[in-house]
Amino acid sequence: MILLTRAGKARLSSHFRSYATAVESSANGRSKILVIGGGSAGLSIANQLYNRFTAAGKQLKDGDITILDAAEYHYYQPGWTLVGAGLRPKTDFRRPLDSLIPKHLTLIPENVQSFSPTTSSVTTTSGRQLSYDTLVVAAGLQINWNGIKGLTSALADPTSGVSSIYSYATCDKVWDDVEGLRSGNAIFTQPAGIIKCAGAPQKIMWMAWDRYRKTGRADNIDVKFYTGMPTMFSVKKYSDALNALRIERKVDGFFEHNLVSVDPANHKATFKKPDGTNIDVDYTLLHVTPPMGPLDVFKGSPIADSAGWVTVNQATMQHVNPDFSNIFALGDCSSLPTSKTAAAITAQAPVLTENLLSLVDTGKVSQAQYDGYTSCPLLTGYGELMLAEFRYGLEPKETFSNIFDQSKSNRFFYHLKKDLFPSAYWNFMVKGRWFGTGGLSRPTYQ
Repeated sequence: MILLTRAGKARLSSHFRSYATAVESSANGRSKILVIGGGSAGLSIANQLYNRFTAAGKQLKDGDITILDAAEYHYYQPGWTLVGAGLRPKTDFRRPLDSLIPKHLTLIPENVQSFSPTTSSVTTTSGRQLSYDTLVVAAGLQINWNGIKGLTSALADPTSGVSSIYSYATCDKVWDDVEGLRSGNAIFTQPAGIIKCAGAPQKIMWMAWDRYRKTGRADNIDVKFYTGMPTMFSVKKYSDALNALRIERKVDGFFEHNLVSVDPANHKATFKKPDGTNIDVDYTLLHVTPPMGPLDVFKGSPIADSAGWVTVNQATMQHVNPDFSNIFALGDCSSLPTSKTAAAITAQAPVLTENLLSLVDTGKVSQAQYDGYTSCPLLTGYGELMLAEFRYGLEPKETFSNIFDQSKSNRFFYHLKKDLFPSAYWNFMVKGRWFGTGGLSRPTYQ
């Protein structure tokens, strides 16, 4: 017998009412706005659209905005680094998805199976066809755990010394491994190519390094960074500062080295070097950032490019194909040439909202343009953080440059990451009321 709390029963009842409304709506017509994905981008944009239409005097009816996502839980993924560093329990960063859906939005607990932009419809995994007036794709990306031989089994083995902050299931194993290490090689990896928050692989490395220093273990542990990238970070200002930090802290750096396999039985990691040859490295602790890429559903889709990213204008976030002008995308699944972070979504969502409202109103997008802003709060130790903020062209675009040199770590930035951002996320961002550097103030566009 399954026993539900009163809150659980209420969520379940609301879930089925929402699902029934969506089924009835899809049977009788089309959603005004269909949002693919209930992650950070999906919840943020769905709520912002509802709020913005209401503010413009064009209030949408309950159910006019539909979210399509089969996930049981919603995660605040930037928090997983805090879990790996022993600062917060992972349960702080997970909530049932349906508990975050307000009554004016409809959740269909399925995933998309295919897109038919010429008929303004999608097909779900159950075979149902859903039509829309406007489509917003916010489906995220996928982590390719099987892209590294032996990784999946190593992560499942509590004695392997292998862990990753890139999943809810494994982020607490990171802390267990970091805290349990007394001596040996602590290796941290980053693949070449696109990943979520490109600074995260070294955030956890710096936290581990600092933990070893603070607990008197630093002399017995060699911390090493193996990255498939040619530098420490994509933006030169922050890369130079991080490389200087690496040298100062005596962390060996191996650039353009991609992890290709893990042998947990022998505690060996194999990397492909720039010349194409492989090298085996002994590890005691191995933190892995797996390769990532677009979701399989987008590969070969008419709305995506050859790699599988949804192709949108980098300023307006409207689809580049004029025949698909009623399609927009934001967040990790999009082709926007910027780092894939939650901070980027906070800057993208209000621009997309303004342009979608204008399209509905006038038949064309507004003057609102996204400049590529994104941010990477780079933890460099307990009580310190370097706040990297930049835009298209890898040019710094800093919020606090008049007060701080943002290439230097400080405690104020640390508490933004540790305390403010998680609170702002649950209380405002997923409700469509957080606008990044603007806080609670929605930006206006001329």
